[in-house]
Amino acid sequence: MKLVQILLTVAYDGTNYAGWQRQENAITVQEKVEAALSALYSHDIKVRAASRTDAGVHALGQHASFFVDESKIPVDKIPLALLGILPPDIAVTKAEIVSEDFHPQYDAKQKTYVYKIHTVAIPLLNRFSAFVPRELDIYAMKEAAGFFVGRHDFVAFCATGGSAKTTVREVFSCAVCEYEDITSLGRVGNIIQLEITGGGFLYNMVRIIAGTLVYVGMGKIPPKAVPDIIASKDRTKAGKTMPPHGLVLVEVEY
Repeated sequence: MKLVQILLTVAYDGTNYAGWQRQENAITVQEKVEAALSALYSHDIKVRAASRTDAGVHALGQHASFFVDESKIPVDKIPLALLGILPPDIAVTKAEIVSEDFHPQYDAKQKTYVYKIHTVAIPLLNRFSAFVPRELDIYAMKEAAGFFVGRHDFVAFCATGGSAKTTVREVFSCAVCEYEDITSLGRVGNIIQLEITGGGFLYNMVRIIAGTLVYVGMGKIPPKAVPDIIASKDRTKAGKTMPPHGLVLVEVEY
């Protein structure tokens, strides 16, 4: 039978997982996806992913691919078939056939992340939004966000432990907005949201940019100081690394 490569779009709540990538002594999203696929196809299946999200980070548009012999399972039925096998905090939302030489990580043109912050203590928001217990200057944060756009050496926004060969990255867009979160329980508070799109990101880069913008919102860093922080290549001049649960991998584009 002919070998085909299938690309999955995967959404997950990362709260209970030690990140995407399979690990020896921890439960990961990759492990659960591979176990579900192996059960579905009755043989061992390994996947390759677009992004190695960290422990506690969520995703709406993670991508992972695997090879399999042409199957009796129609590709468009794979998400439904996996629904009863995967745990409730992981779902495959789309499946499609891609070329044999496609790679979900190396063929990605851009990735979009969202980081959410709330400034009023509302427990309903805590799972997917980071709590900052003080008012933030949204206008200063918006001004500062624009300075991240472009091709820069982002070493000042990279945590130790990364394995990137170069710290130069290109950010295509970076914007901050504020909106009122409305649920079935009614209005529960305002959310400050950072949305950033780039060709790729360094280890904890988005969370450090978010932390830097929080410092700008607090008045600890002037908006116009961001270019100097980038140029300094000094991690100590940027803001703190924000916690993982506010971060969502929204989309990977090819």
